[in-house]
Amino acid sequence: QVQLVESGGGLVQAGGSLRLSCTASGSILGIGSVAWYRQPAGNERELVAVISSGGSSDYQDSVKGRFTISRNNAMTTVYLQMNSLEPKDTAVYYCKADLVKSERYGYYYGLWGQGTQVTVSS
Repeated sequence: QVQLVESGGGLVQAGGSLRLSCTASGSILGIGSVAWYRQPAGNERELVAVISSGGSSDYQDSVKGRFTISRNNAMTTVYLQMNSLEPKDTAVYYCKADLVKSERYGYYYGLWGQGTQVTVSS
């Protein structure tokens, strides 16, 4: 089975930092663009940041200058470094890989993780 697993969420005070990780597993041969989304309670999911297979990145305006998306060399893990966190950042954060190629399981398109909760207290 190919899956994405998010980790690193938790409770943090306003102004603090968290580093989220999104790790792909399942005999991974390659992975395309990976995006971080978040879904505040009672709201819809929104794009936060995206990183391409080539390493280029883009961010939602509300997190520019505070969040940084990055990846390891194999792009099996993508990170979201979140600094200067604010209560408005509270949400479940999800990662999504546009394309995952697995030696064992073939191609996956639009693969989502299960999410990790980020709560920022005032």
